Amino acid sequence: MTERPTAQELTEAILEFLGGEILPTITDPRLRFRTLVAMNALSIVYRELERLPSQDDAEHRELAARIRAGDVQPGTLARVKADVEARLRIASPRYLEQYGEASAQ
Repeated sequence: MTERPTAQELTEAILEFLGGEILPTITDPRLRFRTLVAMNALSIVYRELERLPSQDDAEHRELAARIRAGDVQPGTLARVKADVEARLRIASPRYLEQYGEASAQ
């Protein structure tokens, strides 16, 4: 149940896109420099992510297996909603804001 693409995979894809497709087309020296600075910053983020311990998703897998088996304990729905909200805060905060407004009405 690990989220895909991971943050590392995303930074790597952006670096490849910038370096392989965008940078070769930039003729303005200032814009080229700023793009290289951005790529360097992304490289730092990538290395920082690499140093983080990998997340163990065993708890999520166990919860999913219990739900599939029909073993839904009290509080499960609130727990799943909280997990989805936390993931949306990272992946799509604007969607979460829109969803929150719609569900509050």
